[in-house]
Amino acid sequence: MEKGERAYKAHCLVLPYPSQGHINPMLQFSKLLNHKGIKITLANTIFVHNTMHKISSSSTSIAFETISDGYDEGGITQVESVEAYLDQFRKIGTKTLIELIDRLSSSGNPVDCIVYDAFMPWPLDVAKKFGIVGAVFFTQSCVVDNIYYHVHQGLLKLPLPPDSEILLPGLPPLQPSDMPSFIYVYGSYPAFFTMVVDDQFSNVDKADWVFCNTFYELEEEVVDWMAKLWPLRTIGPTIPSMYLDKRREDDREYGFSLFNPNSDACLTWLNAKPKRSVAYVSFGSLAELGEDQMEELGWGLRNSNNYFLWVVREKEAAKLPKGFVEETSGKGLVVSWCPQLDVLANETVGCFVTHCGWNSTLEALSLGVPMVAVPQWTDQSTNARFIMDVWKMGLKAQADEKGIVRREEIANCVREILEGERGKEIRKNASKWKELAKNAADEGGSSDKNIDEFIAKLVQNY
Repeated sequence: MEKGERAYKAHCLVLPYPSQGHINPMLQFSKLLNHKGIKITLANTIFVHNTMHKISSSSTSIAFETISDGYDEGGITQVESVEAYLDQFRKIGTKTLIELIDRLSSSGNPVDCIVYDAFMPWPLDVAKKFGIVGAVFFTQSCVVDNIYYHVHQGLLKLPLPPDSEILLPGLPPLQPSDMPSFIYVYGSYPAFFTMVVDDQFSNVDKADWVFCNTFYELEEEVVDWMAKLWPLRTIGPTIPSMYLDKRREDDREYGFSLFNPNSDACLTWLNAKPKRSVAYVSFGSLAELGEDQMEELGWGLRNSNNYFLWVVREKEAAKLPKGFVEETSGKGLVVSWCPQLDVLANETVGCFVTHCGWNSTLEALSLGVPMVAVPQWTDQSTNARFIMDVWKMGLKAQADEKGIVRREEIANCVREILEGERGKEIRKNASKWKELAKNAADEGGSSDKNIDEFIAKLVQNY
């Protein structure tokens, strides 16, 4: 087929980092581009590709391909260290990515642009080798990216003095405990520190586009500051259209999951409850709570005397207090996984007890659900600070000197949001952010305009 005869505007190859929390936003962004006439090939690692459950009924025409991380039988679970995994992924990933691009080209579908996860910067080197556009995709908030960038540049010195006030452009004054855990607890998880501080920014200056999964109105000041450094565009929130702008009726779920949700059980149980009476509790696909924290959380939910729906992954179930499920069955339901968007969209849910992962935070903001923030590690403590003090979308449950959030604190926060005076104010703010998120994604909104600009430039180059 001649160049001018292509049935699509341009062809993007999308490369997520191989974990659920990175695949979902990049798949959603892919669906948006695809809907606007861009051909999409999404390449997961072989292991992820073979283990994901396809749950989507949407009529997307995204093509799925694979690259290798060198661990095709078990992914990151196969390796002794994260360092070894990332090093092997870079080597084998680069080789198999080059092979994939060659194969797509020889089959008449040359790639015009690579959109790649910021956690793995090496696809940009491949893009430059082939002379095609490289677009980096940051899956965390601009606030968190800004903090990591300042550490990378040596402008935020580590370790942080214990009682220091941290002043960074575009951000309110922050305490050390508001920092991502890799910064606050200096020396913890060195491989992840290297990935988020060094790797993410190693070649970002050479990227043609810098995408951030947020929306302008949520992080205006920091977006404005970062946009002076790079061609940064906000393109979020990347959640399915039917929970946001409702422009694409076939877009009701992310489409893939590493877990099987107990959809019917969750929704049947929820639908029998009064409006805004349920605390939904989920700590995402990666967080692992200690037994003490699981126990405190469980009894805190029970002591709040409110209904609760608690997602406890199968791997974590043994940490539940003995007899807890039976003892609380009148008020609570414990499931191994559930369709989070459907749950958050259900009018019986009055608050979300969350670890404050960025995807969960964006989903709660977009669906107007107040949060009880119980951050665990990585970017979550920063998100929690903004949820409570900047966006005023929830309460942060305070941990004790051992780092454990006690049952009284959990119970108080849940009660305050579901029954208290502060809860009314938080709900009002939640409605405001829900509207702003929808507007950003809707036709002519800030994120929609940014995506259209990217497509126009891509087509122009072609």
